[in-house]
Amino acid sequence: MKHLSFLSKLTMFAFAISILPVLFIGSFSYVTSSSEIQKNVNESKMELILQITSNVEHKLSTVNQTLNQVVNSSVLKKALNNPLNENDFILYNDLRNELRNMQSFDTRLEDVILLNQRQNWMIKNSGLYRLNEYRNYEQLTNLLNIEGSSSWVLNPSSLFYSEESIGVTGCDYSISLVKKLPVTKLQKYGLAIANIPACSLQDFINSDVQPLDSIIILDRSGRILLHPDRSLIGQSAEAGGFTGFQQIAAAPEPSGQFKTEINEADYSISYMRSTQSGWTYLSATSIKSLTRESGKIGTYTVLVCLSMLLVSVLLAWLGSRRMYTPIQRLLTQIGLRRPGLRAGHSDEFQLIGEQVHSLFQSKSQLEKEVSQHLGQVRTFFLIQALQGNLRKRELLEELEQYGYGRQTEEWKTMAVITLSIDFSEESSYEKKDLNLLLFAAHNMIEELVAEEHRLTPVIMGQVLAVVIGSGDEDTEAFHRRLYALTESLQQEINHVLKLQISIGLSLPFHTFDKMPIAYREGLEALKHRITLGKGIIIQYENLNSGKHYLNLNYPTHTENDLMDAIKLADREKAKELLHKLFKCIFALGLSPQEYQIPLTRLLNNTLIMMQESGITLNQIYPTGGSLFEELTDLHIVAEIEDWFWTIVIQPVIVIFHSRQNAQYHNISEKLIDIVQHEYDRDLTLEECASRLHYNANYISSVFRKETQYYFSDYLTMYRFKMAKKWLEETDMPVKDIASRLRYNNSQNFIRSFRKQEGMTPGQYRDSFHSKPRAIREAD
Repeated sequence: MKHLSFLSKLTMFAFAISILPVLFIGSFSYVTSSSEIQKNVNESKMELILQITSNVEHKLSTVNQTLNQVVNSSVLKKALNNPLNENDFILYNDLRNELRNMQSFDTRLEDVILLNQRQNWMIKNSGLYRLNEYRNYEQLTNLLNIEGSSSWVLNPSSLFYSEESIGVTGCDYSISLVKKLPVTKLQKYGLAIANIPACSLQDFINSDVQPLDSIIILDRSGRILLHPDRSLIGQSAEAGGFTGFQQIAAAPEPSGQFKTEINEADYSISYMRSTQSGWTYLSATSIKSLTRESGKIGTYTVLVCLSMLLVSVLLAWLGSRRMYTPIQRLLTQIGLRRPGLRAGHSDEFQLIGEQVHSLFQSKSQLEKEVSQHLGQVRTFFLIQALQGNLRKRELLEELEQYGYGRQTEEWKTMAVITLSIDFSEESSYEKKDLNLLLFAAHNMIEELVAEEHRLTPVIMGQVLAVVIGSGDEDTEAFHRRLYALTESLQQEINHVLKLQISIGLSLPFHTFDKMPIAYREGLEALKHRITLGKGIIIQYENLNSGKHYLNLNYPTHTENDLMDAIKLADREKAKELLHKLFKCIFALGLSPQEYQIPLTRLLNNTLIMMQESGITLNQIYPTGGSLFEELTDLHIVAEIEDWFWTIVIQPVIVIFHSRQNAQYHNISEKLIDIVQHEYDRDLTLEECASRLHYNANYISSVFRKETQYYFSDYLTMYRFKMAKKWLEETDMPVKDIASRLRYNNSQNFIRSFRKQEGMTPGQYRDSFHSKPRAIREAD
């Protein structure tokens, strides 16, 4: 993607700040004007609804008042108690005059009907009727069941007109003011009904309604009383496509406005609910018509905005070019206007900035590289110094060169401390983490020991070494401070890293050329962890160096027992003997170097036993390398014992155990075969072991495990079995039997037989032959 130049960005920004205000003002003007149009329309509709409500309610009130005069007249009260037959013409005529006086063109009152259920008569414009003979008798008398004593009810016009005058109103529905009679009594048995044709409600609206509006009047139950489509009069509001009646009925305010759908078109509804009649007056205005009016304003707004945009864009382009002129001159002066130079750069400022930044970056990178190399060279120098590879004069010069001039001038007493990591089973670290842990300890020493009291710590193999110095010439005071420092280091590393460390302290020295000697003393001190254990601080001056003696009293017998336990795959016995062997070795009082002799001997003898048993080194140590080198890297008794058990002995036991599953049964069968064929010879376990090429103790253990008998017991048992067979089946003398079974004399045989069977051989023979033949054969 091609990057934009700063000129392009500047021009685009100028366009944006010139276009956005015009768009905002145009949009705001359009939205505001449209909102004002809708607001004014809504206000006019509410005024229209208020006017219509006033007109209609006034007419309804007039009808209600005139009907009240009729129902409270003495003529009607008298008529309610009279059957009104042909003899009551005067009363009927007076009642008809009362009803005709109510009807006027102003109220559009079409007919007033009186009915008396008790006296069974009904009076209307067309005359007097017997109520029970009237065609719609039941529907009319049901009006007595309406709630309240007076109510406006929408009824079909057919209820009130006889067949000869049906359709005289030209309207299918009439709005009836129904009053129950008599007014002053609780029990109602008559009705006064004033009927206004529903179609004549339009005549009450003395307003020029715009074609865009629809005036709708609904009664209490939501039925349509007035609608532009007369066919919908008498139907529910939902049937007329209006679904908002429930919303109006639930509204707490008697008037208001909202939006809804009528016949799937959006309308704005202005409504007013009458408290007198309970009717709802609606004015429905099409949203589409309002939008059409607002569209004209939008067209004018767009034309004006486009004109303003063209002027703004032109001014923005000219202004951007003018503002970019200084930058263009700067690029030309520093030579950055060559073709293709801007490739890969987002703008001119980035290009200029990169040129300046590259200068500072080169300087910083050079300083960083020098600093890194200096640290590495300094570490290499200290390693060479501790290993004794530098001459005295060369040592002092390079110490000063690497920033240790102050130490060479002020230090009077020094010592080397060597730090080693002690791993244990409780530790969450493994030996593969050694270098990382030494690096962490290196950083902690640099933080805990002030720079003026130490040289840079260096990692040498598996040990961290650091030279500590002081300007104090008092060796005892320096020694106390050094020991306190090492204790603090040990505690802090244990607290932070959850790790045990051992520290070796060299003897104090006073010149830097003694550093190699002190380093070796620190290493020598660490070697004594083999007997002293983990997490200790060892001072070289406390070691009894040079006074040790070589004790050659090696526990050979215990080692032999260990080898036998390994061959027998006796895990528990082998582990117990290994611990016993280590206890004997480390009770000899040897130096750390001298301890390598018995440990190496144990490893060597174990490997020889493996080789003689046909086990290769690769079977127990497939990773390669030297077991002897790995052994010399261990420094603590517990670690060494665990190493012998885990790496050497336990894998060998596993191999012998797998062999035993196949060999044990074979060995026992061979021993049993020898006994059964050579029981009459002087047979011993040692002879059998020699013939089978096994150790006597080994095959004795195998035979015991397989047969649950010792070899001698099994041999004796089988010989007695053969003796009883000869006593039962032959006449061989007891003396010959004893001789054949390798007894020195017959008396020894007789005593042994009596002890085994509870009787002498002769008694056994007699008792056997005295049994019946069937019993003998069963035995």
